[in-house]
Amino acid sequence: MKTLLASLQRIGGALMLPIAVLPIAGLLLRLGQPDLIDSASIAAAGGAIFDNLGLLFAAGVAVGLARENHGAAGLAAVVAYLVATQGAQVLIDVPAAAVADLTGRARDLSVAAYKARELAKLSVPVGILSGLIAGGLYNRFCNIALPSYLSFFGGRRFVPIVSGLAGLCLALVFGMEWQRLEDGMDALSRAVLHAGALGLFAYGVLNRVLIVTGLHHIINNIAWFLLGDYHGVTGDLKRFFAGDPNAGAFMSGFFPVMMFGLPAACLAMYHTALPGRRRAVGGLLASIALTSFLTGVTEPIEFTFIFLAPVLYAVHALLTGVAFIVMNALHVRLGFSFSAGFIDYFLNFSRATRPLWLLPVGALYFALYYFLFRLVIVRFDLRTPGRDPLEDRAQAAPADPAAPRAHGYLAALGGAGNIVSLDACATRLRLSVAADAAVDTGALKRLGAAGVVRPAVNTLQVVVGPVADQLAGEIRALLRGAAAVAATSAPSGPAAGAPCAAAAARAAQPVDAAGLLAALGGRGNVRAVEAVAGRLRANVNDAALIDVAAVRALGLRGVARPAPGVAHVLTGPGAAELAAAVEHLLK
Repeated sequence: MKTLLASLQRIGGALMLPIAVLPIAGLLLRLGQPDLIDSASIAAAGGAIFDNLGLLFAAGVAVGLARENHGAAGLAAVVAYLVATQGAQVLIDVPAAAVADLTGRARDLSVAAYKARELAKLSVPVGILSGLIAGGLYNRFCNIALPSYLSFFGGRRFVPIVSGLAGLCLALVFGMEWQRLEDGMDALSRAVLHAGALGLFAYGVLNRVLIVTGLHHIINNIAWFLLGDYHGVTGDLKRFFAGDPNAGAFMSGFFPVMMFGLPAACLAMYHTALPGRRRAVGGLLASIALTSFLTGVTEPIEFTFIFLAPVLYAVHALLTGVAFIVMNALHVRLGFSFSAGFIDYFLNFSRATRPLWLLPVGALYFALYYFLFRLVIVRFDLRTPGRDPLEDRAQAAPADPAAPRAHGYLAALGGAGNIVSLDACATRLRLSVAADAAVDTGALKRLGAAGVVRPAVNTLQVVVGPVADQLAGEIRALLRGAAAVAATSAPSGPAAGAPCAAAAARAAQPVDAAGLLAALGGRGNVRAVEAVAGRLRANVNDAALIDVAAVRALGLRGVARPAPGVAHVLTGPGAAELAAAVEHLLK
């Protein structure tokens, strides 16, 4: 179950990469309309992104899942997607009634148009599947060694080849079983849409509840890209931008909460802060409130109270569900390309149905959230920002304010040798670590993290806000340099200090490469090795043959197994030299 949860979280994070392109699509599409710039070219440019979302999801999901986010996985996903879609399009049967009155060239064009329109309904699921397959195949085969006469096609070059074969399998499934797939999608759409207020309420509540695990992106993709059908366009979000007057039901309910409710919660937290601390926390609360109002990014606010007051967060989730019911009852249809903030509200105002109703509903939600949060915070003495009189202000900032933020985060995460994998979604760093105990949660919060979630053993998510992707890039830059790893492995606290110091001491000693190869199961078990950010990554035939005790006896920190057939030996700064020595023994 934990492995399944961790896999779903990685998928949820990977889905955010292609979704991040939607704002530019919505902006171009809106600016090109007659009431603004009136440019068919600009509108077509934005529409092209919506028309090719399946391809974007294929490449984005693959890169998001691939080790080191390598672009070769994106290329492989494009290959799989094109093979799957074009192959399936040929196999789809066209009902005789659809072309009964046509002959010759007109019939051929009608058949091609029918197949393209039908396949477009599932372009996003095909894209996601292609991305998942290509990302998984990249992680499995990026270092594969082929016989000498085929060596040119080894390594990363092998991934697009095997992804193309996988795409052919998808083409057979989608092409030959198309009618059943379409019937299943139609049944899902009817069931959800006919559920009415109950279905909208359940979606709103689940969306907020699942935000703790990061799995809300999965149900969002079902609602925004699959449900309903408007002239061959599926999904609440895509139908809204295609002009469907009934689209927007699965987006409208977010606007009162994100634009009015949660900013009001920040105001309540500010007014309930201790008088001497209000100035210190005012900037933080104002910043995250403005972010929520303008862009609809709410996680930095939600993680200020999600663990302090789970009951209050449950009420927040219920109020989100109620917002969907209220907006639907008022026949309000609002849409967004990214999230329910003022920017999307303003840009899509003319496309919306009864958009001014947001103002009275928003005012009601502002008052409701403000008084509810203020009452609960004071009544139960919650330690929201600014309410801890014993908090040491000197510890509110990093120990070295002049140092780049990535240095502090890397040290708080236990140093380079403790990080097995690192990804980012819209607001979180998503990590797999070798040892949970080496992570200093207090140091992360002093660096500005809003919260830390541990969904599984040695798996954590650090909520840092919209800077997550930039911060992940900065940390990866440090991981790529051995000198940077050594410079940033100084202890940041009791939990992190001991492992980092021990790793540094061990790194100073030469490691017996032959002994390590034997501990990994010998030459027959090790297919390939490479150095990655303070660790030696080995592709093995059987992970059970690895002698962890023998690895540690060589002075190394241990072994992590992030995936079947892959082992990470935590070496520290000497990883490159050790990998070269082991690789020489494998020849």
